[in-house]
Order: sequence, then structure tokens, then C-alpha cells
Amino acid sequence: MIEKVIRSEEDCRRFGLCLAERLKPGDVVALIGDLGVGKTTLTKYIAQGLGISEMITSPTFTVVCEYRSGRLPLYHMDVYRLENAGDIFESGIEEYMDGEGVCIIEWADMVAEILPDDTICVFMEYGEKEGERIYRCAF
Repeated sequence: MIEKVIRSEEDCRRFGLCLAERLKPGDVVALIGDLGVGKTTLTKYIAQGLGISEMITSPTFTVVCEYRSGRLPLYHMDVYRLENAGDIFESGIEEYMDGEGVCIIEWADMVAEILPDDTICVFMEYGEKEGERIYRCAF
């Protein structure tokens, strides 16, 4: 487990860009953390690193947003509103994980049972200082 202290939005941007460089087709990135900790912000910077030109928005009400303008397609998911295994199946999330792109899943702990063994996990939490975040990463 790698721990990274994020002290500014610029730190978040650098982390996202660096992570994007190593992503390949079929990768799944699980973002786990409290409301407002920066899951969508980190996703925006990963998308930037993938060369995605579209505006990244939270897929809270749509569950999945697809972006195809970068070097790899990006499937951005927010599973917070899914309530059970049936909802997971109906959303088609598992099909995206077998695709040619990268899946980023916000609130991924809620669907842990369907995540591939090689999922890249980023546990995000608030730091001690104002604006500080702690990322604990399992690659």
C-alpha cells in the first residue's frame, strides 16, 4: 500500500496525470472515500491524463458516463445509488469492465464483490489540515 499526502489541487492533478500514464485497456480504478473527499476531482485529472477533451461530470444520476476522446475510452461510474445486486446487474457495470477502456468507479466499496482482483484501489480520506487529503493506493 502506497500512501500519498495531497496538499493542494495541483498535487491531485499531478497524481491523476501520473496514474493515467500507467493505465491500459481493461484497468479498473476503484475510488473509495467519504462524500466531498475529491473522487470526481481526481477522475477529472485522470481523464486529462488520458487526453479526454469532454467535460467530466459526476455520474451520480446516470450511473455511467462514457468519454471516448482520449487515448483510451473512459467509463466513469458512480454506484452510490445502487441498492442491491440486481441494480448492479441492470446497470451493466460488469460489461464495461471487460471493455477496451478504463473504468473509474466512485464508491467502489459498494460493489467490491464484482471488482476484478487486479483493481487499482485508491482509498481517499481527509487529512489533518484544511484542504489536505490522504490517498492510500493498492496497485
